[in-house]
Amino acid sequence: MPKDLDFSKEDFGTDFTWGVATAAYQIEGAVDEDGRGPCVWDSFAKIKGKIKNGDHAEIACDFYHQYEGDIALVKTLGFKEFRFSISWSRIFPDGYGALNEKGIAFYNRVIDQCLALNIVPWITLYHWDLPQALEDQGGWKNRKVIEWFSAYATVCVKAFGDRVKKWIVLNEPMAVAGLGYTTGLHAPGKKSMLNFLPVVHHLAMCQSAGGRIIRELVSDAYIGTAFSCSYVHAASDNIKDINAAKRADALMNRLFIEPALGLGYPSDAFSFLQNIKRYMLPGDAEKLKFDFDFIGVQNYFSVVVKHSYLAPVIWLKEVPATLRNVPVTAMGWEVSGKGMYDILTQFAAYEGVKEIIISENGAAFHDKLNDDAIHDEGRKQFFQEYLAAILKAKSDLGKIKGYLAWTLMDNFEWAEGFDARFGLIYVDFKTQKRTIKDSGKWFASFLNA
Repeated sequence: MPKDLDFSKEDFGTDFTWGVATAAYQIEGAVDEDGRGPCVWDSFAKIKGKIKNGDHAEIACDFYHQYEGDIALVKTLGFKEFRFSISWSRIFPDGYGALNEKGIAFYNRVIDQCLALNIVPWITLYHWDLPQALEDQGGWKNRKVIEWFSAYATVCVKAFGDRVKKWIVLNEPMAVAGLGYTTGLHAPGKKSMLNFLPVVHHLAMCQSAGGRIIRELVSDAYIGTAFSCSYVHAASDNIKDINAAKRADALMNRLFIEPALGLGYPSDAFSFLQNIKRYMLPGDAEKLKFDFDFIGVQNYFSVVVKHSYLAPVIWLKEVPATLRNVPVTAMGWEVSGKGMYDILTQFAAYEGVKEIIISENGAAFHDKLNDDAIHDEGRKQFFQEYLAAILKAKSDLGKIKGYLAWTLMDNFEWAEGFDARFGLIYVDFKTQKRTIKDSGKWFASFLNA
């Protein structure tokens, strides 16, 4: 056990899952190879000013060609489980219709490489990279996306379900609805509050539909879905700030879990959500429900909000961590192990949540390569603080079953381009050389102690 810790891997129990998470678009590259069609992020990255420094993911980490070595690095770091996502447009270049067998073959190779190294593969069906051909037809705003997604999910589950038993249906659907279709900060770059409700409903419908498809087709499947979650604090005891915090919590933490649990959309805290009924058809309320085996909680920071008259509909604004005299990462996100404990407590309180996997957690810092080493002490301390909070939550709550670190290696971090480095492994994007950071070495020591 590393000397600077007062807990060990054994304290988490022998049945606790340790893994690392990635996403297809962020690492694969090879965007024009072997029949892959364009996705919304390919298009978004070509719009000037959308991605920092004009970065793009046409090569990214070149995982498409270097997957064998990268999966070996998962093992080197001591992790037993590897989460990756499927590129929808690598399976269906046009979103549906003609199947791309070379895409199926690639993920079969990835899965087989994992199994050859005794690493358990986890598949995320959707991690933000909608085929552009579907966006041209309205994307997540078009109710037909439920049919499109179901067809895509069925093909993936049939192709890989014989060897893959751990599945995540959607990754952070709130980010898709909020950043992708409302603020336009992420692909496909749509800016309208009118998009928000139909997109939310269609994502929630696909979340449960995907779960049912996996349940039907995969024996012994372990099925979940993953949410970006932040514990929300009101900036003051003023009732307007308290209500603003309740609205923020409804959007950030309750919006997708509660429909799946049969509780409906959280309009009690945010009355605007009552309007989602316009997009619901008879039977939808029942179809929103699915009994997930686990919920993926993805927590990086806590949030403080206050009432604001300058933000119509939501009437709130965040108080940036950089103005609150708290420790922050390179992204300006608050470092708060207590926030992780609090959000796990909030999700564990749902009777219908059977198990929780921390399906992402990590931090970006300003890493510098010196003499083939990266001394990322800040990231190492981040992981130690959060793991201590997770261990306490596991002891107190009993539902915490695993941890997947974000992320294996530095990658294309969406609108941040290559500026934000979250990896346990440093990537030189010009040479594609991988260098294990001190934080990665720490995990190897911790997990192999």
